[in-house]
Amino acid sequence: MADPQSNAPLRADAGAPTSGVIHVRTRLTADFTVISNALAQRRGSAVTIGVAAYIASLPDGSPVSIAALCEHFSEGEILISRALRELEAAGYLERRRERTPTGQVRTRTYFYDVPGGHGPDAPPEPRKPRRPRPAVQEPAPRREPVPAPTPEEHGGPAPALADADPKAVAVLTTLRRVDPRLVLSAQEAARLAPAVAEWLAAGVGPREITELLTARLPDRFRARPASVLAFRLRETPLPVPPTAPLPEPGERPAVLPFQTCDGCERAFRAPEPGHCRSCRDHLGEENLRAAG
Repeated sequence: MADPQSNAPLRADAGAPTSGVIHVRTRLTADFTVISNALAQRRGSAVTIGVAAYIASLPDGSPVSIAALCEHFSEGEILISRALRELEAAGYLERRRERTPTGQVRTRTYFYDVPGGHGPDAPPEPRKPRRPRPAVQEPAPRREPVPAPTPEEHGGPAPALADADPKAVAVLTTLRRVDPRLVLSAQEAARLAPAVAEWLAAGVGPREITELLTARLPDRFRARPASVLAFRLRETPLPVPPTAPLPEPGERPAVLPFQTCDGCERAFRAPEPGHCRSCRDHLGEENLRAAG
């Protein structure tokens, strides 16, 4: 006779959850980082928690600038800068402007395991409610790029491409040659052209502007390419235009020869013979009176 069998489900192990995650713990004795549950279980952006965990695992002195973090993470500078601002607002991160013995001002970053902690030079004090720091002790908050508004959102007609600076538009339209993803519509180019024209007016050449706008772009765009370009045009400090080359040692600038004025016979410097400035002004006034 066959053995009796039951269709009843097997009894679950005592203490094991019937749903959700089951942890398989391993005791670590090296190469680990302790993070509070308040930070690991913080509601909000997963990028913010990941950036915080990465900074907490780094040794002192490691660079944690936006550029350094973008080299480690696949997210772009927009999401990384947003994560740093969230950590700073929550009290985990603090950026101080300090003056070195040589008189230079630099920004130092402090990361706290517990919000509201103290720096290495400050004595421990009872925890107090956080107060906004003076504006001179913290860098200006970085503004987040937003997609280019539509004419209805902007409250007026969109700028026309024909009214934009042709040189600025030429710089924007040639960006796709460096990165094929930087394809702009006519309205987007018209909105970005004034910022590029401001750089051109400051003496920055088209090649330098192209390098600043296309260098170290993220692998994937989380917004329109126009938003990324607007962010860089707005947040990148205005570059210093290249200075004119100095003359070689012993080389003297060209000096215009002396000429004799055809009107008053006074000597003046000019590349060709003719009238001096006073005689030219006098002749111009006489021509005006004769025309009147």
